[in-house]
Amino acid sequence: MGLFSRKKKSDDGDDARRDESPAPEATDGDHAAEAAGEPTPEVNISFSSFRGVGAGSGPARDAPGAAPADPAPADPPADPPARPSQGTPARELPLAPAAPPAQLETVKGLRDNTLLRDALAALPEKPTPAQLLGVARQLLHGHIFLRVTGDVREQIEEGGRATLSFGVAKNGDKSYMLVFSSGRALSDAVKADGNQATSAVAQPVGMILRHMIDNGFDGLIVDGASAPRRIVLPREVLERALGQADPELRVKAALAQPRDTDTPKKVAAVLAARPPLWVAVGPSPDDESKMGIAEARLANGTRLLQVYSHPLEVVAQGRTERAMPFGIEKIARVLVDHPELGGIILDPAGPLMTLTREELDPVLALAAEAGEDPLAASD
Repeated sequence: MGLFSRKKKSDDGDDARRDESPAPEATDGDHAAEAAGEPTPEVNISFSSFRGVGAGSGPARDAPGAAPADPAPADPPADPPARPSQGTPARELPLAPAAPPAQLETVKGLRDNTLLRDALAALPEKPTPAQLLGVARQLLHGHIFLRVTGDVREQIEEGGRATLSFGVAKNGDKSYMLVFSSGRALSDAVKADGNQATSAVAQPVGMILRHMIDNGFDGLIVDGASAPRRIVLPREVLERALGQADPELRVKAALAQPRDTDTPKKVAAVLAARPPLWVAVGPSPDDESKMGIAEARLANGTRLLQVYSHPLEVVAQGRTERAMPFGIEKIARVLVDHPELGGIILDPAGPLMTLTREELDPVLALAAEAGEDPLAASD
């Protein structure tokens, strides 16, 4: 069986297409962020402890006490010549710009979770569930900050993997970890309560989410002092998202980095290391009794297989497809057996990356491990 096109247009204006495939068992990711619309509670602040600080976790410094000035963003690096288009420069939530933000800091020396920061900044006063989803998926890129009592650097030096006291918001019988996306958000928190005897430490988001789950918190309040740029993410949403994620979030970390000429090679190397991946599946436009895998066509006619780092990335596109696990070996086999495909588009909802067949050489080498063409259907 061969490849065939859909007549429906995709969200970004390119022709959406599908590969014909046997009916799969799809991952139920479509409702993973339905509960993300809780209002930010008016709460009392107490403290809890976090034991997990280690080398390489991220920067630690005094919490900024003054309103930071926004530095002028640098021009983003240009893609290498003849690369396929990376998409439009800006999109509305739950989608995001094709490239990650060029402005990395809102407080000098403190690198933000830029994708989470900008997704929060794009929220209207009354966000829709889809817009809340746009924030929830960007949380998974990189790190977030805890604001702790005292000097975190001294505590780490004295205690190694120190037990740190961080803020917790309590609302009735519910408790939420207070976390921050950026230096600006930390500054807002200091201005709100006037407590400058605090400092900040960045931790990998996976570590924070595991702490939240293991210690029975009801969710996260992100940038709670930065109204309207704040959000409550319930435990149910985050626990499910973490359970479906690569424990190391390798693809998301790679896509969040500033782009340069070596970025395609770095992303291809991450893919070749076999992180969990997904494709989007749905009924074939020509025969609804059969299922197809979504592909995309760029403006120059290049056909790309759509590949995703997490099921929430499929949901964010707002279409009817569902996420199905699809290992990198199977992706390589599809590309080898279907030379009309020019490569892949990774996380089309943004930030995204297109990779040509040539850039995917370390991936294509894995094709033999997948056996026969995963798109081939038996009669």
